[in-house]
Amino acid sequence: MLVGAMNQTDYQGSAACGRCAEASGPNGSVTVRIVDRCPECKPGDIDFSPQAFERIAEMRAGRVPITWRYVPCEVPNTISYRYKEGSSQWWVGIQVRGHRHGIARFEAAEGDGPLREVPRENYNYFVATSGLGPGPFTFRLTDVYGHQVVHHNVPLVDATVVPGGEQLPVCE
Repeated sequence: MLVGAMNQTDYQGSAACGRCAEASGPNGSVTVRIVDRCPECKPGDIDFSPQAFERIAEMRAGRVPITWRYVPCEVPNTISYRYKEGSSQWWVGIQVRGHRHGIARFEAAEGDGPLREVPRENYNYFVATSGLGPGPFTFRLTDVYGHQVVHHNVPLVDATVVPGGEQLPVCE
C-alpha cells in the first residue's frame, strides 16, 4: 500500500485526493497515491503508509524532511465511478476512481441533457444534494491540466463502482 495522507493546506478540500505524489527523503524516493488528509501535518508534509515510508527513510527515524511533486498516476485504461451509499435520483454522491491526474471539475447530466457542475465535498465525493434524476448519466471530467473526458450512459447503482470509460491523457 503505497499511499499517503496530504497535509490540510495542500489537501485543498479533497482536490488532492486520488492524485499521485513522488516524494524524496533521506534514503530514496517513492510514488504514493493520496487517499486522505492529515489535519495535524504541517504544510508541505505527507503522512506515509509504513510501506511507503520505508522507501524514503528508516521507520525509527519518525518525521523526516521530504520534497514532493505531483506526478501522473499509473492507472488502468478506464476511469470508474463509485456511488455513495444512499445515492438515488433525489440525492447522489459520486467518487471518481482510477484517474491519472487530479480532477478539477466534475459535471453531470441526465442522459444528453445540459451538463451542470457538481460540487466536491471534503470527503472526496461530488454531491448533488437535489439529485440528478434516475439516470443513466453523462459525466464530463476536467483534470487539473484542462484535459476533458466525457462518459455517456453511466447507470445509477447505489453503493457500487461502475465503469466510466476512457482515461485522461498521459501528457501534462
